Amino acid sequence: MAVRKKMDKAVISEADEILSGKGRRRGIFKFLPFLGPAFIASIAYMDPGNFATNIQGGSEFGYRLIWVIIASNLTAMLIQVLSAKLGIATGMNLAELCRSRMKFPVVFSMWIIMEIVAMATDLAEFVGAAIGFNLLFGMPLWEAGLLTAFVTFLILALETYGFRPLEAVITSLVGVIALSYLVETLLSPPDWGQVGINTIIPSFSGKESVFIAVGILGATVMPHVIFLHSSLTQGRIVTRDPAKLKRLFHFELIDVGAAMGLAGLINAAMLIMAATTFYKHGMNTIATIQDAYKTLIPLLGPAAAVIFAVSLLASGLSSSSVGTMAGQIIMQGFIRRKIPVWVRRLITVIPSMVVLISGLDPTRTLVYSQVVLSFGLPFAVLPLVWFTSSKEIMGGLVNRIYTIIPSAAAAVLILFLNFYLIWQFIFGG
Repeated sequence: MAVRKKMDKAVISEADEILSGKGRRRGIFKFLPFLGPAFIASIAYMDPGNFATNIQGGSEFGYRLIWVIIASNLTAMLIQVLSAKLGIATGMNLAELCRSRMKFPVVFSMWIIMEIVAMATDLAEFVGAAIGFNLLFGMPLWEAGLLTAFVTFLILALETYGFRPLEAVITSLVGVIALSYLVETLLSPPDWGQVGINTIIPSFSGKESVFIAVGILGATVMPHVIFLHSSLTQGRIVTRDPAKLKRLFHFELIDVGAAMGLAGLINAAMLIMAATTFYKHGMNTIATIQDAYKTLIPLLGPAAAVIFAVSLLASGLSSSSVGTMAGQIIMQGFIRRKIPVWVRRLITVIPSMVVLISGLDPTRTLVYSQVVLSFGLPFAVLPLVWFTSSKEIMGGLVNRIYTIIPSAAAAVLILFLNFYLIWQFIFGG
C-alpha cells in the first residue's frame, strides 16, 4: 500500500506542476502524466466481440464497411470524452451521480441492470481469452478458461501498486494487438485505393450489409466502460481551480484522442485483414473466430494464424480485467457496497466456465452477450448526456451547444441502432 501511495503521489505531483505551468517537461513529454485512463477504457472497443463482428463484415463485404468503423469510433470517442469530463468536473463517477440525483427504486433497478451488463461483458471477454489460449496451445476450452482466470487475477492484483502499473500493462496489451494487426497487414497488403474510397464514401451492399453495419455501430459503445471511464478520472488528479480544470480536461482530450484513435485503427485493421484474405479468396462465410484462425493457415501461413491468436488473447485478457474493474465501480457507485476484486472475479468466472464446459458455441455466445449489452446502453448514455449538459453539475465544464447537439444526436442514434439489433435478434426480420 505504501508503494502504491508513493507511485500515485509522484504522478499526481508532477501533473499538478504541469497544470500550474511549472512543470519541467517540454513538448510531447508533458502529456505523459495525464495519459492512461482512456487507454484502459479503450480496450472495450477492441474486445473479442469486435473481432467477431469485424471479421464477419470484412469476409462478407470486403472493404465496403470501413466507413462504419470510422463513424463508430468517432461516436464512441465523443461518449468517452463526456464520461471523462464528468469525472474531472464533479469528482464523482456516473454511478455515484445517478445515486445522488435519482430515486432509490430507479437507482436499485439501474444497479441490477448494469450488473447483468457487466457480467455479460465479462462473459464475452473471458470466453475470447480462453479461445486465444485454446488456439495457441491446443488445450481444452475449460482448461483455457481456468488459465484465463488465473492470469486476469494477476493483472487485477497490480492495482494494489497504484494506477500506473495497471495502466502500463493494459496499454502494453493494446500495443500487442496493434502490432499483431500491423504484421497481419504487412503479410497480406490491402488495396489501399479501395480502403481510401470506402473510408470516405458510405455505401451498402444489400440488406445483410446494413444489418452487419448496425451490429458494428450499435455494439461499439459499451455501457460498462462509460461508468468506468468517469471513475478513472474522478480522483486521479483532483483540482477545483477552474483554470486547472480546463487544462486538465484538455489533456484528457489528448488521452482520449490517442487511445480511441488507436482503437479505431485496430478495428479497421481487423476488417481490412478479413477483406484482404477471406473476401479476396471468395471465403464469404467465416462464421466463427476459430474458422478465421484455421483459414489463415493455408492462406498466409502458420505465423499469421499465431499472430491472430496472440492478438485475440491480448484482447480477451485485458478487456476481461477491465470488465471486472467496471463491475466494482458499478456496485460501489450505485449502492455504496464493495466486495474484494478476487471475489467478483470468482463470481464472474462461473457463467464463463459453464459456457466453456457445456460445449456451447463460443462465438455465438459473444453475439448473445452483445444483445444483453444493448439492453443496458440507455441506462448509461442518457444519464451521461443529461448530467454533462447541466451547469449545476458540471460548472465551467458544462457541455456547450456545439457539444450538446452532436451528443444528443449520438445518443439517439446509438439507442435506435441498439433497439434495432434487439428487434432483429428477437423477431429475426
